Amino acid sequence: MAYSSLVLYYLSQRRVPGRSFRHFFFIPTSLALVTSLLILFYISTTSNLFTHHHPNPKTPLQINSSSSSSAFSFTILHHKTSSTPFAIEAPLTEDGGGQRIESQRSLGPQLGSDGNHVNNNEVFHDRHIFLEDYKEMKRSFKIYVYPHRKDDSFANALLPVDSEPGGNYASESYFKKVLMKSRFITNDPTKADLFFLPFSIARLRHDPRVGVGGIQDFIRDYIFNVSQKYQYWNRTGGADHFYVACHSIGRSAMEKASEVKFNAIQVVCSSSYFLPGYIPHKDACLPQIWPRKEEPHDLLSSNRTKLAFFAGGINSPVREKLLQVWRNDSEIFAHFGRLTTPYADELLGSKFCLHVKGFEVNTARIADSLYYGCVPVIIANYYDLPFADILNWKSFSVIVATLDIPLLKKILKGISSEEYTWLQSNVLKVRKHFQWHLSPIDYDAFYMVMYELWLRRSFSTVTSSNF
Repeated sequence: MAYSSLVLYYLSQRRVPGRSFRHFFFIPTSLALVTSLLILFYISTTSNLFTHHHPNPKTPLQINSSSSSSAFSFTILHHKTSSTPFAIEAPLTEDGGGQRIESQRSLGPQLGSDGNHVNNNEVFHDRHIFLEDYKEMKRSFKIYVYPHRKDDSFANALLPVDSEPGGNYASESYFKKVLMKSRFITNDPTKADLFFLPFSIARLRHDPRVGVGGIQDFIRDYIFNVSQKYQYWNRTGGADHFYVACHSIGRSAMEKASEVKFNAIQVVCSSSYFLPGYIPHKDACLPQIWPRKEEPHDLLSSNRTKLAFFAGGINSPVREKLLQVWRNDSEIFAHFGRLTTPYADELLGSKFCLHVKGFEVNTARIADSLYYGCVPVIIANYYDLPFADILNWKSFSVIVATLDIPLLKKILKGISSEEYTWLQSNVLKVRKHFQWHLSPIDYDAFYMVMYELWLRRSFSTVTSSNF
């Protein structure tokens, strides 16, 4: 400001020819431009604003937060003097352009139910709380299912399937089939903690009377009929209701029934908190599990000669990038199309198995890798992982940002043999949580989903008390 005033004073005191004045006019403009460039140079040399931080090649793990409350990713460093295998550095997050920048939010100490620090070695966030709550859940949790008869015109979509579920979206059918025979069911709606909307998105999708184009109208009409015939939906606006869907079309199925999307608990496989319609903590992730019969042998002693394995269709930019970078690699086996070897053999023969985002963040590959004792590597941003409220995903998986696909080998080879043994031993501890049984077994997928619902019952109770 002082310099500008001086220039104006100088001009006012001196008469100059027009041409001289025009030349002099550019002096302050040039000085301003030079000053701006100097400021930008100073910022660029003292700030992280213009730099993109790739992980150190020796960094073993690139981990997204397993909590559904945030989109943080953490750089995990090996800490030789620590009592735990890994120490956590400053959290990272992603900006709107997909670039990872340092977050200003610190992690802070993680405390367990006894007031002590949580051990990051454990597969549970807090084992004591989980076991205590699990007992109470089994003792007291009650679900009311809206009744439908076998002669209902849409009984095929509203009642459990007769046969044992199979295929890529079996989780949806398994849950309903097991729930209907469980002790959680009550015929007295006044005793219910939650109300189940039993329509099957997967079956409606294949019903010629409905199809993909008619699902939204079906759901809208179904909710209208429920609200007219019963009083329970209207008490809370559906906040104490839930539905289960594994096919990704389940999310868009609620477009004409917005009260379901925003109020009811959505238990869905396509649990991406980047896209609208899924609300973490209110909604829950249903693990996508392909049912398998034969129990694999020698999971620990399998000869895992491949560093990493992936097989699947190219149906997303993320998979295109993976195949572009690693298709011809000798250690990372990234395969497109039909395999010439058994899928199970590839999973058993690999140290790490890649779960790569396709059309959606979810596939059955996480459950596949866990089933065959292969450490899952999750390459799918914004994925609200199954049972994230319960399980410590950092203890049995590696999560790599999609941006870091070119660094995949450095990240995986940076994991020491001791660290890998620790990860795989935890894989074998959690694999039981990702299996369905027609007669449920404690802590299997059915009971874990029920526990996630039990955690959410308090929200609906609070909402109900406000009416």
